[in-house]
Amino acid sequence: MDLTLDDDARRHLALFEDVTGADGIDCLFEDDTDGEPTDDRLIVVVSSGQMGEAIGTEGRTIQQYEERVDASVRLVEDADDPEEFVANTLAPAAVYNVTISENEDIVAYVEVAEDDRGVAIGTNGRTIEAARRLADRHFDISDVQLI
Repeated sequence: MDLTLDDDARRHLALFEDVTGADGIDCLFEDDTDGEPTDDRLIVVVSSGQMGEAIGTEGRTIQQYEERVDASVRLVEDADDPEEFVANTLAPAAVYNVTISENEDIVAYVEVAEDDRGVAIGTNGRTIEAARRLADRHFDISDVQLI
């Protein structure tokens, strides 16, 4: 799927790559409780295998980036496999299984540890909503459901 980035996203990713040395694939601001993008919580999709580089020793690298963009940053590792990508969007929740159902719509059904349901949903549903947006952007998955 071809991903189209706006100018702000390209600027954020260029700065991310400059500060961290890791490749950024995508970025977007999390939605607030009204469904409107905020400017204080940025999600960056990082190339597979480059999370350590993006975070840096003791988290210093990502902290430098957060200071530069004046926002809290959540990192998601990219994946070629849609099931793995959806699981990554819900980290650090323990995901046991992701099943993609392709009927009228494409839906990812995600089995998470009972103790991690709150983590997968996130405060005011932010994490699951971000997972839905990213899954749609990267794999045309129209919904992500916890089971």
